[in-house]
Amino acid sequence: MRINKLVLRNFRNYSELSIGFKDNINILIGNNAQGKTNILEAMYLGAIGRSHRTSVESDLVRWSETMSAVEISFIRQDIDNKLLFKLKTDTAREIYFNEYPIKLKELVGSLNIVLFSPEDLWLIKGVPALRRRFLDVEISQAVPTYYRYLMQYSRILSQRNNLLKKIRERKESASLLDSWDDQLAKAAVYIVNKRLESIKKLGMLANLMQRKLTASKENLTIVYKQANGEECIPKDLYGWYLKKLVTLKNDDIMRGTTSVGPHRDDIILKVNDKDLRSFGSQGQQRTGILALKLAELEFLKSETGEYPILLMDDVMSELDIKRRQQLLLFIHNRIQTFITATDDALFPDKKIGHYYRISAGTIVE
Repeated sequence: MRINKLVLRNFRNYSELSIGFKDNINILIGNNAQGKTNILEAMYLGAIGRSHRTSVESDLVRWSETMSAVEISFIRQDIDNKLLFKLKTDTAREIYFNEYPIKLKELVGSLNIVLFSPEDLWLIKGVPALRRRFLDVEISQAVPTYYRYLMQYSRILSQRNNLLKKIRERKESASLLDSWDDQLAKAAVYIVNKRLESIKKLGMLANLMQRKLTASKENLTIVYKQANGEECIPKDLYGWYLKKLVTLKNDDIMRGTTSVGPHRDDIILKVNDKDLRSFGSQGQQRTGILALKLAELEFLKSETGEYPILLMDDVMSELDIKRRQQLLLFIHNRIQTFITATDDALFPDKKIGHYYRISAGTIVE
C-alpha cells in the first residue's frame, strides 16, 4: 500500500497543494507551524475519517474559506484508488471513493494508516479511553465489520443512558431496560471477543519487537481488563453482562450512565510482568510504545496482506540514536513512511529517504 499523490485545497494553511510521493521514506523538514503536521493530518483523515488533532471539523478549513478538499491517490493490492473529502463549514462533509459517494462506515479499512506521534506516550501514562481508541482504530482498519459494531454499540449505549436518566426522573419505567440490556450485551460480546483475539496476536508481535529492541532482556505483555478490573474473561460473556447490568441497575439509574461494558474496559502493558505505567522507567515506556507501534504495522499486514502507511509526526527527536536507527532500519525499503522533523540532522544517512522542505504552506523536494 502506498500513497502516490496528495491534493489539498483550502486545507489548514494550504491554499493549493498537489504533490507526488515516493514509495519508501518521505521526510518533511521545516520549522514549527509551517504545515508539516497538516499533511499527515490530511492523510490520517483519509484513513480514519477524522482528524487526530481536533474534533471540530471546521478547524480543517482554511481561515476565511467555507470549503476545503482533500484528495488522496493511493495503491492497494496493486489497484489504483482515489479518496476525496469535501469539508464544509456550514453543511455536512462529503466523502467519495473512486468518484462514488460513501458513508464513514464504508470508508474505514480502505486506506490503512498507522500514526506515531509524541502523544503516543500517553497510551501508557494516560486514561483508558486513549488505549481503547488505539485498539479500536487498529482493529477497525483490519476488520471493517468491527467498526460497524462499534457504531451500533455506541447507539445502543446512548439510548440506554438516555433511558436511565428518564427513569431517574420518574418519566419511564425501569422494566424498559431489559430490552436494551439484551442488545447491549450482544454487541459487547462481539466487541470484546474481537479485542481479545486481536490482543493475542498483537501481544505476541509486540513481545517479539520488545525483545529485539532490548537484546532479549525484556518481555512485553498486553493484558485486557474489564471495567471491574478483572483480567479473567468469563466463558459465558453474554450471561455475565446481563447479570452485571441487572446487579448495577440501581447505581446506573442514580448516575444516569452505564457502568459496565467495553466502553469502560482497559488494556495494560507489562514489561517482565511489571505494569509499565506504574513501574516502568521513561526509557522502558518509550521502548514499549515503539515495540507496540512496530507490532501494529505487522498486525495490519498479517490481517490485510500488506503493510499500512506509517505516519511519524515529530517523534525522531523523542527517540535516542539507537532507537532511531532501529526504527529506520525496520521501515527502510519495507513500508512507505512520512516523517516530520524540524532538523535534518536527525537523519545522518542522507540516502535514507526523499526530503521535502516545507515553509509557510509550500513544499519543495
